[in-house]
Amino acid sequence: MSEQGKNEEIEKSEKIPAKSMNYLEKSLFGVPISKIHTILPGLVVVILLAVVSIWLSDLIGVTLMGFEKSPISAVMICLILGLVIRNVFKLPTLLDVGFKFSVKKLLRLGIILLGIRLSIFSVFELGLIGIPIVLICIISALLITTYLNKKLKQPKRLGTLIAVGTSICGVSAIVATSPVIEAKEEETAYAVAVITVFGLIATIGYPILAYVIFSGDPIKAGLWLGTSIHDTSQVTGAALVFVDLWNLPLGLDVATITKLVRNVFMILVIPLMAFLYVKNEMNGAKETSLNKSDIKTKVDIKKFIPVFVILFLMVSIFRSIGDAGINTTSLAFGFLGEVSWNNFIKIIKDFANILFVVALGGVGLSTNFANFKGLGIKTFLVGLFAALTIGIVSFVSVSLLGGLIII
Repeated sequence: MSEQGKNEEIEKSEKIPAKSMNYLEKSLFGVPISKIHTILPGLVVVILLAVVSIWLSDLIGVTLMGFEKSPISAVMICLILGLVIRNVFKLPTLLDVGFKFSVKKLLRLGIILLGIRLSIFSVFELGLIGIPIVLICIISALLITTYLNKKLKQPKRLGTLIAVGTSICGVSAIVATSPVIEAKEEETAYAVAVITVFGLIATIGYPILAYVIFSGDPIKAGLWLGTSIHDTSQVTGAALVFVDLWNLPLGLDVATITKLVRNVFMILVIPLMAFLYVKNEMNGAKETSLNKSDIKTKVDIKKFIPVFVILFLMVSIFRSIGDAGINTTSLAFGFLGEVSWNNFIKIIKDFANILFVVALGGVGLSTNFANFKGLGIKTFLVGLFAALTIGIVSFVSVSLLGGLIII
């Protein structure tokens, strides 16, 4: 038996049968209550790695580079460190349960809490023109990335992950889509790596480019940064660089709001991409030993509208209701003043960011580079062309429509 075959057999033997867990255990922990202790060793390792990554992010971005908030993503650092550790050192298998818990459970919790960043009222601050710009960029990214992936004959699941990562919100969209289409951890990690590389380049270079191509207009620059850069942390970092270089805080406000509006489209795009993926699998069933009815029975319709995505929207609505209370009675939900409400939001946002760092550390620590064989450089090229194309589409859209937005 090949080494890959042996690894697959080991993974199968380690999995807990779904029938041995009730719905609550499966949703919250991924293991029976009696085996929760098996999560702790790996989880402790991931948390320690996350702490180191956050410290390095602040050291590089704040202490060394002098920014108020580091433009160097702790998520990216944690992922890279996790990949290095996994592929340089031989880790004990008892850690794997905790790694998987951080990837599959803590990650979803982070996505849910990410909704606290989005107030529905922020949409109206951009005006009706802002939404079409976001939609144009999302649709273009999905179509172009999917087309390139097909032309280069790359794995469909990997192409789907890169497409949603490019079009919506980078890492968050990739990790939210991954369980829906049952992507492998290696595919998720590779897609995250592709998005992270181009996002980092954009974080460093796009603030200067935005100032030049839009002649210092902070609204257009913010719109472009918010629609052309993949990940939320990268958009924020790039916008902060823009503000620090030219003292134009409106650029940060517009970029952040644009990115949050873009993020909420996860509710539509993830079920859509899942549906298209399964439809393609059904169409290709004639060429395999499976038939369409077999595929249908393996597809859980609930995955088209994941519970954690619905909860993400509910958290956004919760934020909106609280903001409405502040704006009308100066009290959120009748008892939280503005300062307390803002502090509460900040705590939730910070906690969500920490969960993402921990989760991506788990992805890195779960990923073996040996499993990347066969993926090749073509997938990397898909990410490159997608990043360049979405930048151009965003520039044209913002140039034509951005001037109509007044804040």
